Amino acid sequence: MVESNPYRQPARCPAVWFKRGNGLESAPEWGIQPSERNSPGCAILNRPIALGLLLVSPLALAGQAQIAVAANFMAPMLQMAPAFEAATGHTLLLSSGSTGKFYAQIKHGAPFDVLLAADDETPIKLEQEGAAVAGSHFSYAIGKLVVWSASADVVDARGEILRSGRFSHLAIANPRLAPYGRAAQQSLQALGVWDGLQGKLVMGENIAQTQQFVASGNAQLGLVAMSQVWREGRLSSGSAWPVPEKLHAPIRQDAVLLLKGKDNPAAQSLMNYLRSDAAKTVLRSYGYSY
Repeated sequence: MVESNPYRQPARCPAVWFKRGNGLESAPEWGIQPSERNSPGCAILNRPIALGLLLVSPLALAGQAQIAVAANFMAPMLQMAPAFEAATGHTLLLSSGSTGKFYAQIKHGAPFDVLLAADDETPIKLEQEGAAVAGSHFSYAIGKLVVWSASADVVDARGEILRSGRFSHLAIANPRLAPYGRAAQQSLQALGVWDGLQGKLVMGENIAQTQQFVASGNAQLGLVAMSQVWREGRLSSGSAWPVPEKLHAPIRQDAVLLLKGKDNPAAQSLMNYLRSDAAKTVLRSYGYSY
């Protein structure tokens, strides 16, 4: 059974809600600075989604894992979760955000069991620093980047609109925090337009916020994850140009078992499930390869 979190999150952000006995508790804020708590989109993008939140005994919580999910992968993960729960009996608590922010939170003691990153560097770094189980990381998906507009017929089939400059704002994820932002910067540099577009760039904290800038009309265009605008092998809305993968480094997305999840059966089961045919079917439908 999958349920959205029925509890309203307080203004501070991020936080993870979870059941313990008959009470409701909030995890610590893991070193987030006050200026970041009320950042635009924070209440939406960092709000965890509880899966299978039922009245359970403390014993049953042994089958629960807290998962840090890169923003681009939240929609596929929500689709996979019911099948995972049905197949394993375990429940998941999902939090969405940027890989860079998750890294900082994990280093400050955030109680995550698994990180589903948007790159392959952060999981390796966490292993090297002793915050994750050595040798546990693997690539669960290879992401794709698209130029997307919420309006039809805005983005042409060759992406020439980027060179033309006939738009007011272009949204990208912050390259310092989000791997998709780094891929966007690399692509714009390869096209020779990075310097000329500086006055038109709008940066989101993560790829989910970036997509919202475009969906809301605050930016006419955005470089977003294909998974955000692709469903069942086709564009779900607007117009888009898939960015050639030769223009940027591969967006290899790795999962890693964090130290807290070392002895958690639910966390270990998720790591296995991500390699399954059922998971790969969902990945393909959102435009990922693997």
